[in-house]
Amino acid sequence: MSRIIEIQDSGCPEIQVFASLTDNQLRRYADGEGILIAESPKVIRVALAAGLTPVSLLCEARHISGDAADIIASLPDDVPVFTGPRELLASLTGYTLTRGVLCAMKRPAPKSDEDVCRGARRVVVIDDVSDTTNIGAIFRSAAALGTDAVLLGPTACDPFNRRAVRVSMGSVFLVPWARISLPQVKSPAPIPARLRELGLTSVAMALRPNSLSLDDPRLVSAPRLAILMGTEGEGLPEATIAGCDHTVMIPMAHGIDSLNVAAAAAVACWELRPR
Repeated sequence: MSRIIEIQDSGCPEIQVFASLTDNQLRRYADGEGILIAESPKVIRVALAAGLTPVSLLCEARHISGDAADIIASLPDDVPVFTGPRELLASLTGYTLTRGVLCAMKRPAPKSDEDVCRGARRVVVIDDVSDTTNIGAIFRSAAALGTDAVLLGPTACDPFNRRAVRVSMGSVFLVPWARISLPQVKSPAPIPARLRELGLTSVAMALRPNSLSLDDPRLVSAPRLAILMGTEGEGLPEATIAGCDHTVMIPMAHGIDSLNVAAAAAVACWELRPR
């Protein structure tokens, strides 16, 4: 049974992973191996089932024998469970805990784009999306709709950001993902060039006069597709669009020309799923 520790001092160094460290600091924590924060019992259970290693738990007192009881029972004996009333924990973390439980976990070792794309038939590529809610929602759709892998551009938000993890409902632990490795040879469109090296047909989601409709049979029948999604405001860079094998649009009504990137990703993942 894990040690239950009543929090007495907000300056306790063992709870600083929950209380004061930024996401950048968490990535460098524990001798550079990194820590992530999983929030809510459901997300924590998904992470544990996916094989992540727990470091410590922060739990409202009422959940020790409630929503978190099965989680606590499954933890190794050396994983401490810190607890206190809801108001104290909110003052420590700076926000009200979702379902009253947080778990600090070791970040999994990063994968390569080659590893996660090996054998993948459908890949979502997120270029420069910085909103954590959108990142989490894209991962949730990718997992639910059978996408094999996710690749992220150099500046896209970290999927292990606390909010992204929560919004994804733990899907960031289910879909293999990696940062895309840009080709050594200089290219005006490095991401499509790298996707070509990985054996993927690239599809840029963009509204252009020559865009194919998302339900075009040539897309659905393609054996291996990478679906590129751009930023919330500007979309994909022109050079990236020009470098892709296809430019694709979602047919829309009422004069609406675009969807939020997370909604567009969900539609694309469903329509372009392998048949």
